[in-house]
Amino acid sequence: MQSNALRLEGQDHQHLWCNLYPLALEHLTASVPVNTFVIDVTDELAIAEKLEGQDCVISACPYWVNPGIARAAAKAGVSYFDLTEDIETTHIVRSIAETAPRGLVFAPQCGLAPGFISILAHHLCSGFEKLDEVKMRVGALPQYPSNMIMYNLTWSTKGLINEYCNPCEVIQNGRKIEAIPLEEVEHFSIDGLTYEAFNTSGGLGTLCETLTGQVRTLNYKTIRYPGHNYLMMFLTKELRLSNRRELLEEILEDAIPFTKQDVVLTFCTVTGWRNGCLEQISDIRKIYPLNLYGETWSSIQLATSASLCAVLDMYLNGEIPQSGFLKQEQISLDAFLANRFGCYYTQKCRHLVDPAMNCA
Repeated sequence: MQSNALRLEGQDHQHLWCNLYPLALEHLTASVPVNTFVIDVTDELAIAEKLEGQDCVISACPYWVNPGIARAAAKAGVSYFDLTEDIETTHIVRSIAETAPRGLVFAPQCGLAPGFISILAHHLCSGFEKLDEVKMRVGALPQYPSNMIMYNLTWSTKGLINEYCNPCEVIQNGRKIEAIPLEEVEHFSIDGLTYEAFNTSGGLGTLCETLTGQVRTLNYKTIRYPGHNYLMMFLTKELRLSNRRELLEEILEDAIPFTKQDVVLTFCTVTGWRNGCLEQISDIRKIYPLNLYGETWSSIQLATSASLCAVLDMYLNGEIPQSGFLKQEQISLDAFLANRFGCYYTQKCRHLVDPAMNCA
C-alpha cells in the first residue's frame, strides 16, 4: 500500500483506498486519515459501483488485473491511472479509452519505467533537429548485493518475470521490431561501479510508436550488477523456466530476500544532429531510500510513487490532457519536475549528469 501513492501534502484531495486484505488497510489508516474498504479487485461490477461519484481511480494492482479496473472506470465515468509495464495490458487500456465517454483520461504506465524515463527521454529528444539514437537504461538495485545473482527483490516478482520473459519493442535501423529479452548485454561504469544492461520488456512505454520514422535506434535495457544476466539466462532459457513462470516466481521469492536498502539508477542518452553537428547528451540520476511520514521508503517505492502522484496531480490541476489515452511523453518534463511530487526526482536524488550543463 505504501507504494500506491505518496501521502498528498496538505491533504487537499480526498482518498478512498481499497484492498483485498484488511491488514494492509489497517496499516495504512494507522498513519494516514483516509477512508478504506475491502473489495475483490477482480470484481468489475463491484469496482464500478464503488467508483461512482469519484474523479479518478489509481490501480497499483498486478498488470493482469488492470483491464478490468479500466473497464470499471469507463463504466463509472471516472479517469484511470496505473503503473503497468505490460505491453498487452497497455494495448487493452488504450482500446478501452477509445470507446470511453469523452472527458475521461486513461493514463497507464505512470511509474518509473515506463513513466518518468519516457518523459525524460522525449524531453531530451526535443533538443535535436534530427535524431539518431535514444538509449534508456533503468535499474532498481540493492545497495549491498551479497548473493550470486547480485540482486534482491524490491518490487513485484511477477512484474520482474514479465519483463525478463516477454518480447521487447525497439526501433532498429529505423524500423519497429521485437527484440529478445535478456539479450544484447552491454557494460558501463558510473561512479566507479560497473553495471550490465540487457533487453527487457515494457520499459519504453509508447515511445516506439511516437518516434517511429524519427530515429534510427531506440531501445530500453534494465540495469543490473555484472553476473545477474548470466544466471537469469540459465534459469529462463537453459532450464526453460520462462515457460513455467509460477515456478520461477516461487523459486525467486523463496531464495532471494526483499530489501529496502536499494538504489534506483536512471541513465538516458540521446544522440542526434544540432546546428549541423552530431552531438550526444546524457542524463544520469540516482535515487536513494528516504524517511517519510515516520517510515523508510525504498528508492523504488519513492520513484514509482512520486511519478504516479505527479501525473495525477497535474491532471487534477488541468496541466495535462483531460480526455482520451495519455502517453507519458505528452507530459512536459519541466512541469513534471516543478510539481510537488515530481520534484523528488531533483531534490531527493543525486543528479550525476545534467544535460543542461552541456546543452545550449
